[in-house]
Amino acid sequence: MNLLLINPNTSQSVSDLIEAEARRAAAPGTNISVLTAPFGVAYIETRFESLIGAYAAATLAAEHCDKHDAIVVAAFGDPGIDGLREALDIPVVGMTEAALMSACLLGKRFSIIAISHRITAWYRECVQANGLLDRLASIRCLNQPLQDIGRVQEDHTERLKTLCRSAVDDDGADVIIIAGAPLAGLARAIKDQIPVPMVDGVSSAVCHAQTLVSLAPAPARRGSFAPPPLKPNQGLPEGIARLLALNRHSS
Repeated sequence: MNLLLINPNTSQSVSDLIEAEARRAAAPGTNISVLTAPFGVAYIETRFESLIGAYAAATLAAEHCDKHDAIVVAAFGDPGIDGLREALDIPVVGMTEAALMSACLLGKRFSIIAISHRITAWYRECVQANGLLDRLASIRCLNQPLQDIGRVQEDHTERLKTLCRSAVDDDGADVIIIAGAPLAGLARAIKDQIPVPMVDGVSSAVCHAQTLVSLAPAPARRGSFAPPPLKPNQGLPEGIARLLALNRHSS
C-alpha cells in the first residue's frame, strides 16, 4: 500500500515531523511518501491561506495520484479535501476529519489544542462543517509568538500540556485533539501525562487511509462527489489539466 501525505504548507521542517509520525503509525507493508507545497505560506493560519494551500495540494495530488493508493491532506483544516474527492478515484483523507472521527470513537466531548488564536475561528467552522459542534468542549490555543514553526513542540510543550489539562479540568473534555501538522507526534509523546485519550491528526489520517484502501470502495460516478464534468479550461498546471480531461463519468 502506497500512501501520499501532502503538506500544503511550504515548511520542510513540518514535513519532516509529518513523515516521522506517519511512519510510526503506518502498518507493516505501507509505504509513506511526503511532499511539501511548492508555493504558499510557511503555515496555514487563515481561511485565505487555506485557499492557497488547497490549490498547492491539488497540484501535487494531480501530479502524483497515479502512483498511490490514497492521499492524506496533512494540514489541520483539510484544505481542498472535498474538491480532491471529486477529482480523484482514490481515497482522500484529511487530518481534521480523521482526528474528529477518532475522537468521537474515544469519548463524547473533545477539545482541540491549537498553535495560535487566529486559527481558532476557522477550526470551529471545520468542526461545524463535520456536524460535530455539539461535541466540541473547547478550542484552547497558544498565545505566544511562534519563532520557528518547526520548533513549536520544543518551544511550547509545557504550555501545550497545561492547555490539555485545562481542557479536561475546566471544559470537560473526554478526548484531546492535538491540532496542526507542526504538532505531529506530540500526542504520542505526552499521552502518559494527560488523563484522557490523546488524538494526533497525522496518525489518525494514516490509519483511516489504510482502512479505506483495504475496504476498496468503488469511486463515485453519481452524487455530489462525481467527477467534474468536461469543459474548456486554460492556464492550469499540466497535472490538473490532465486530470480534468479524463472522462470518468461513463467508466
